[in-house]
Amino acid sequence: MTKHIFVTGGVVSSLGKGLTSASIGMLLERSGLSVRMQKLDPYINVDPGTMSPYQHGEVYVLDDGSETDLDLGHYERFTNSPLSRQSNFTTGQIYLSVIEKERRGEFLGKTVQVIPHITNEIKQCIFDLGRPGDDGEKVDVVITEIGGTVGDIESQPFLEAIRQFSLDHGKENCLYIHLTLVPYLKAAGELKTKPTQHSVGLLRQIGIQPDLLICRTERELPTEEKDKIALFCNVPKESVIEERDKDFSIYEVPLSLVEHGLHSQIIRKLGLDQKTPDVGDWRDILHRLRNPKTEISIAVVGKYAEHKDAYKSIYEAIDHGGIKHQAQIRIARIQSEEIEREGPERLLAGYHGILVPGGFGERGVEGKVEAIRWARERKIPFLGICLGMQCAVIEYARNVVGLENANSSEFDKNAKHPVICLLDEQRNVTDKGGTMRLGAQDSTVRAGTVTHECYGTDSIYERHRHRYEFNNQYRQQMEANGLVIAATSKEDSLVEVVEVKDHPWFVAVQYHPEFKSKPTGSHPLFAGFVKAATEKKSSQSSSPSGANPPRPRVAHPSESAES
Repeated sequence: MTKHIFVTGGVVSSLGKGLTSASIGMLLERSGLSVRMQKLDPYINVDPGTMSPYQHGEVYVLDDGSETDLDLGHYERFTNSPLSRQSNFTTGQIYLSVIEKERRGEFLGKTVQVIPHITNEIKQCIFDLGRPGDDGEKVDVVITEIGGTVGDIESQPFLEAIRQFSLDHGKENCLYIHLTLVPYLKAAGELKTKPTQHSVGLLRQIGIQPDLLICRTERELPTEEKDKIALFCNVPKESVIEERDKDFSIYEVPLSLVEHGLHSQIIRKLGLDQKTPDVGDWRDILHRLRNPKTEISIAVVGKYAEHKDAYKSIYEAIDHGGIKHQAQIRIARIQSEEIEREGPERLLAGYHGILVPGGFGERGVEGKVEAIRWARERKIPFLGICLGMQCAVIEYARNVVGLENANSSEFDKNAKHPVICLLDEQRNVTDKGGTMRLGAQDSTVRAGTVTHECYGTDSIYERHRHRYEFNNQYRQQMEANGLVIAATSKEDSLVEVVEVKDHPWFVAVQYHPEFKSKPTGSHPLFAGFVKAATEKKSSQSSSPSGANPPRPRVAHPSESAES
């Protein structure tokens, strides 16, 4: 029987359930177990694809084209668990599935209710992930993270479902881990356990007794406080695990949990074969982070720069490049609208690399174009991603090819030179959700390019999320003026990567390489970008100056992930 671990959170949101779940998955994998991971989100949206980055952070895309919660990025960066659309379910998806079954008459005239129909659907989603894969590989452990906070109305059906799950499949096959907060009150000079007691009390009221408590805290949790939590929450003392805040790196979390014996308790409580997890390479990652050989600064010029989770995977991928080259990286989050108002000279002077990420809509685009021109003309290493690639094409068309007012038809439907245009299959699309070019696609890389040098192969497989593309009507003209088409789709119909000749490192891609980067294996483009930035620093005689942090911008409430 596949074992199931359920991770819940209490007291407050943003405690780091995703990171903790990913860390648990990593430790179990490195103990020789086959692991699958899953996130259940209580919101009614079918997926986060139409949600504002200010509301939800980045939309994480899987190989199969699923638009998912950003926590799945943690799962992929920490583990080797294969992720698919079975790895992320929302209230919207659950209810939609049940309603569709009702319309087909599958409930034989019964009144459809939250219990048992909604909870049964949730349980089936959890159970299905534990089935052997197409290759017949047995799944040892499924880790299911429940989004939201215990006590929220919207999460109640999910909590009820996981309560019932142990009744259906045996308590010996299920383990409940509750992540909670033990706050420190400065005025009182002490840690407070009462919020944890209340949170566990709410779980116990609905019939879930946590097996393990992971206590987030700013300070060391004294034995006396652990004993108190154990007594009032009805768990053994050794099952209260301290998880102190990590100011240095999130990659410290798994090693901290190892030191506190979490993996041993999980394996013992589930009756699995005990084995010490192999985390030698993870310790090497932290050694590299703590002992950098150089320090560089990179500016990320984006539309949603003030929201740190909007480009979560990009920041992580940059750090992975730093780990590979043992470089400490100072990332400056710069709003593209600030560049429109103040110009690139004050905001971008002195950086060793400039990255322009994706986004949707016209707001801030001209600031991105100006940032790219600054990078191109001053020979600063540049990486453009998705909209960043499209802005690079627009900038090159205007300022090198001489196509006045070149633009994307997304921003100007009547543009004289629409060098970026809508994909043919997108022209009659009316629904916004799940209708873009999504998921992993094959591409062919041209030999002799910087891109080919980075990948070291002629064929790549990268994830996409976009509606607009390079307009092939301008391809010959752009190439004749020095723009390098470094990669195209397999059938050569879509431009995937562009480069600029006579530039130390200028690469812009239509896809999202950040989704395939790991701390244990930096993505080739991010590794190449960081390497170029370190070489740029070594050629400079002065450190960055004049790069003032951007002033915060009030988010537009109406902005979605496509605006």
